[in-house]
Amino acid sequence: MAAIQDMGNEVCVSPASHWEIAIKISLGKFRLREDFATFWETGMRTPGFRMPPIDVRHTARLISLPFHHKDPFDRLLISQSLVHDLALVSADTVFDAYGINRVW
Repeated sequence: MAAIQDMGNEVCVSPASHWEIAIKISLGKFRLREDFATFWETGMRTPGFRMPPIDVRHTARLISLPFHHKDPFDRLLISQSLVHDLALVSADTVFDAYGINRVW
């Protein structure tokens, strides 16, 4: 993805992403070639990557989100995107109903 690879962009990775991937691994729906913690620690050392925390502003914004999307992880990503006016990288076109800047 060009937007992620562009060194001029800061890439924010939500804790919701590693939480959801951990659940998918535990259910056997996703596999990694290396240890989960190593995978994340290595990825987050990439220049320009950071992981801002989930805070009350994000969960408070969830309250007013319409239910175009029912997945709780995706709804949290949408909320974080709205609160911080960040582009969200996703192929899920349902995200567009929230008026976010979706990049794919």
